[in-house]
Amino acid sequence: MEYNESEFLVETLVPEHELIISRTDLDGNITHANSTFCEISGYDEAELIGKKHSIVRHPDMPSAMFKDLWQTLKAKKQWIGVVKNLRKDKGFYWVEAIVSSVYKNGELIGYKSQRSPISYEDKLKHQKLYDKMRKESNERVRTIVYN
Repeated sequence: MEYNESEFLVETLVPEHELIISRTDLDGNITHANSTFCEISGYDEAELIGKKHSIVRHPDMPSAMFKDLWQTLKAKKQWIGVVKNLRKDKGFYWVEAIVSSVYKNGELIGYKSQRSPISYEDKLKHQKLYDKMRKESNERVRTIVYN
């Protein structure tokens, strides 16, 4: 399926009192996706289970954010950050993510992510920050041109 650049401009708002929950195995493959995750991302549960969590990675997200996430998790700490995610239809949604390790009988078996909505002001602040981070690390920065 082909998309126009303008389709990347459609935002889905995460309802105020909803939590997006997912779990992955150690390789980042989705093992659980709650109904809110499915609804907000635009995917059916069957389309998400077994796929890499990066299926919802928006191209505006700087790679440094994910490097920090993995370093934090490997240090056995919880990671908290603001994330812009990509929907199946190429729209987007913003969330605050809390990612932590899941243990069973003392053994690390995967990761859990809980995401909640953020304010409009936080979205603007983080979009500007992420654009700056991507530019400074020579990553692609998308610009919008009006004719």
